[in-house]
Amino acid sequence: MKKVVVVVLRVVLVLAVLGALLGGVAWWWVKERAVALKTPIVDYRVEQGMGPRQIAQRLRDQGVSVNADVFVALARLTKQDRQLQAGAYEIKQGDSLWQILERMVAGDMTHSSITFIEGWTVDRMLDSMQQHPDLKHTLDTPEKVHAFVQELGATYPYVEGLFYPDTYVFAPGSTDQELLRRAYQAQADILQQMWAQRDQDLPLSTPYEALILASIVEKETGHAADRERVAGVFINRLRINMPLQTDPTVIYGMGQQYEGRIRKRDLTTDTPWNTYTRNGLPPSPIALASKASLQAVLHPEQHNFYYFVSRGDGTSEFSKNLTDHNRAVRRYILNKGQ
Repeated sequence: MKKVVVVVLRVVLVLAVLGALLGGVAWWWVKERAVALKTPIVDYRVEQGMGPRQIAQRLRDQGVSVNADVFVALARLTKQDRQLQAGAYEIKQGDSLWQILERMVAGDMTHSSITFIEGWTVDRMLDSMQQHPDLKHTLDTPEKVHAFVQELGATYPYVEGLFYPDTYVFAPGSTDQELLRRAYQAQADILQQMWAQRDQDLPLSTPYEALILASIVEKETGHAADRERVAGVFINRLRINMPLQTDPTVIYGMGQQYEGRIRKRDLTTDTPWNTYTRNGLPPSPIALASKASLQAVLHPEQHNFYYFVSRGDGTSEFSKNLTDHNRAVRRYILNKGQ
């Protein structure tokens, strides 16, 4: 009887050791062994609501050698089957099954980015987004963008200039709406904060008017050091109801008719944005305005200049009266190259 007990104990011990060894091998297999890939890097997206089996099956479809049953068992045994986060992931050579699972649980996603540049119009923004391969495109016209920002609470009559120029990082597969929501909210927040700290007695009634003027300053400033002085010129003109007479507004009002240069008849052809034919500010911004241009408009340099002209090197020549301005125009524009 004792011999039988000893034999049974030995068998149990051997089975326990074998079980431990097999368990160790299995754990090594999922934790350390690299899965095979058809390509060096596989870009993979987990959609909202996908479970472990769907994820594993799609991984196989994209060239990742994953056993669906093992992936499901691993996720359930570690109680992580309900913690897998939707998003875009990068699977590289050398990744194990465990590393892939951990990455999806942690939400360690890959990211893309897009930059909206100061001075861009909403048309230019749309072009950039539509050309970006990692964005889902739902808005393809300024009118659709305008309708979208109205859903966000915007009450402005135009969509131009309502977005903050910056670099935005996003997960591949994000929509253009998600991106524009962030850019719109960023501009709204910054504008309100800066408006609350503006100089007193500015000839601007609303934050939107400040944004309009900032977009003009953005387009008119070729040298950053001139920004506050340029803003001061327009502020001085607004104070005395003098037309702003700024070419970028004329160009914006011309739309598709602009062919690279302004002719005399363009300056006298009336549009809502022609600041030669109309006093005051145009009805909307003409481009994306930087924070620096907003700062310049809300804290302009105080001076007696009412005119400026480009020197051709990015800087501007400022004048207090028309006689001096005409002299500067002859020097830097009419006699250029002579």
